[in-house]
Amino acid sequence: MTDADRQPPFPPSDVTHSDVEKAAVLLRDVLEPTPLEHNARLSRLTGAEVYLKREDLQPTRSYKGRGAYTFIERLGEEARAAGVVCASAGNHAQGVAFACARSGVRARIYLPRTTPRQKRDRVAALGGSYVEVLVEGDTYDDSAALASAHAAASGATLVPAFDHPYVLAGQGTVLAEAVEQLGRVPDAVVLPVGGGGLIAGNLLWLAEHAPETRVVGVEPAGAAGMAAAVAAGAPVDLEHVEAFVDGAAVRRVGSLTHAVVDRHRPELVAVPEGQVCVEMLELYQADGIIAEPAGALAPAALADLGLAPGSTVVCVLSGGNNDVSRYAEVVERALVHTGRKHYFLVEFPQEPGALRQFLDDVLGPDDDITLFEYVKRNNRETGPALVGIELGSAEELEPLLARMAAAPPNIEQIPPDSPLFRFLL
Repeated sequence: MTDADRQPPFPPSDVTHSDVEKAAVLLRDVLEPTPLEHNARLSRLTGAEVYLKREDLQPTRSYKGRGAYTFIERLGEEARAAGVVCASAGNHAQGVAFACARSGVRARIYLPRTTPRQKRDRVAALGGSYVEVLVEGDTYDDSAALASAHAAASGATLVPAFDHPYVLAGQGTVLAEAVEQLGRVPDAVVLPVGGGGLIAGNLLWLAEHAPETRVVGVEPAGAAGMAAAVAAGAPVDLEHVEAFVDGAAVRRVGSLTHAVVDRHRPELVAVPEGQVCVEMLELYQADGIIAEPAGALAPAALADLGLAPGSTVVCVLSGGNNDVSRYAEVVERALVHTGRKHYFLVEFPQEPGALRQFLDDVLGPDDDITLFEYVKRNNRETGPALVGIELGSAEELEPLLARMAAAPPNIEQIPPDSPLFRFLL
């Protein structure tokens, strides 16, 4: 890119499909196209012909490098010399590190202390000598404040994760690339939605090149910020954010991204976090794909979209930065969501044989106790215990509850929306 092509970091907020096309040219020599793969399992499940756009196979294992590189490479010479800074707990940091190493721009990246060591090491490896990684701040908000303070003090440019024209343009190249690979315009596209950069950028390109294509944006049920913004007419702060789908768990979507979404009005649907976990396990066990929660977000919605039989659907699998240590929680959430895992408070008589009687009278042949813990030990006649039971199938819950009602101990089921579940998941 020549100096004439580079611009100051903050151009007017207007962005169009031509900006996406310019970004595609810019990225052509930097990123290999990710595969567009027909998925037999999801096609059988939906009756449509489902193709997965494998952004988890990027060098950064997510699409974030597209937007970060487009932003950084378009900085003017003065801004490049001053360097850039960002805060992130994951994919954005890796995208910035990759972009800086390729563009020759120095970066300071703040990571909260909760960032797993695997991700810290990955950011450092991608950025090499161009990136300084600082693990500071107990939360993402703390790290973001430090990044903003550094930008103000040093003159470094703050790299936004989604709410900037260049970032939108870069992220909008995902479906332009997929349509070229497919050789035709799909009937429907399904994308995950967090801050809105991915869906906004791709809406701009689709509106020009595939205006009849159905566009569906999928948000986590615990962080449906774009739907809230569309309903309110402007971005709003969510009162509570369920952080499990961390790549899409954004408290407030971008002003620019909301404006694009509000203008083009794609379908917005919300998927429970447990359903995301079910799909993560299906991707892993059936397809051999390691997806992070946000990566499985769009595929998790497919079965409920009423896709036309035989229609062609492109679904963006946005990332694969999943820490292996999270799979225990993924399995747990999936079992709860599918009705196979339940928790109970049981008042056991403090006498010999009480547990044996509970096992004989209550548990079915395919049921298994996965957790047994006394809540409080005392010398009273009864003692409460927290009991987790995994069923062979969800249909076995009603017979289990009937046996519990007839059993001697007092048994109380803990519903999934109970505050107690915060200590179980």
